[in-house]
Amino acid sequence: MLDCLIIGGGPAGLVAALYLGRYHRRTCVVDAGESRAALIPESHNYPGFHGIGGPQLLLRLGEQARHYGAEVVKGVVSTLRRRSDGVLIARGHSGLEIQARFVLLATGLVDECPRIEGDGQASTAVRFCPVCDGYEATDKEVAVVGGIESGSKKAFFLRTFTQNVSLFVTDDVKPDDHCLDELRKAGVRVRGKPARICRLSDDRIAVIMPNGERQSMDFLYPALGCNVRSELAIGLGASCSEFGNLKVDEHQRTTADGFYAAGDVVSDLHQLSVAFGHAAIAATSIHNSLPLNPR
Repeated sequence: MLDCLIIGGGPAGLVAALYLGRYHRRTCVVDAGESRAALIPESHNYPGFHGIGGPQLLLRLGEQARHYGAEVVKGVVSTLRRRSDGVLIARGHSGLEIQARFVLLATGLVDECPRIEGDGQASTAVRFCPVCDGYEATDKEVAVVGGIESGSKKAFFLRTFTQNVSLFVTDDVKPDDHCLDELRKAGVRVRGKPARICRLSDDRIAVIMPNGERQSMDFLYPALGCNVRSELAIGLGASCSEFGNLKVDEHQRTTADGFYAAGDVVSDLHQLSVAFGHAAIAATSIHNSLPLNPR
């Protein structure tokens, strides 16, 4: 019987495991290996580091959590149910079955991305979070690809960093005159739907229009939405927003008994520091909700 099962081995899940391990609580992280943080080439707004890659940060966090006794295992939790005594039962592939008094969901989200043609390698030119790395786009050529509403918001935000922002509109919704006027005033170039997007190199992208016009870009920001991985909590009765983000209280408790959530599965501000804060709050609340464990 675990004190807490953490589903998701990204920044929020691993920091929560670190805290619970230091509270001498029996904790296991089930990690599918799909953390959004693994896609970060190098984070420059993580406090104390002038640059650290997402994979390296995850490696360090996992090592630190294990050092304090948390178990981290590869796997996928496919179903969750609650017994009559309140204990939560998680099951998954390869015979995985775990019982826990509390569950913390830290499964994050998956960004929608346009198809990028190329040699099969990822390009560091594709970015998702201008809050994280907009500074690195300072005075660069930037493309935003998405619907007029979501794309406009991201394009306006990126004008903080560069004058060279192009919005490639992918939906069939005709922008109203006011929206177009505001984009023009901001200096955002509004284009139609691209025919293809190609990887030129590790750090360059080409956007190709139906007429063959080709525009080389330093950064491409998709604004196509995302899929919040909150299904397990919703299946137990947890409330969520219209976008699937779980609703939590000041202790990161969802509306489902014994079920907490942290990180991108909760917040619209997808930041490492936000995920870490959620994790610390949730882990401490879980510890305080368990029976005393004096040494």
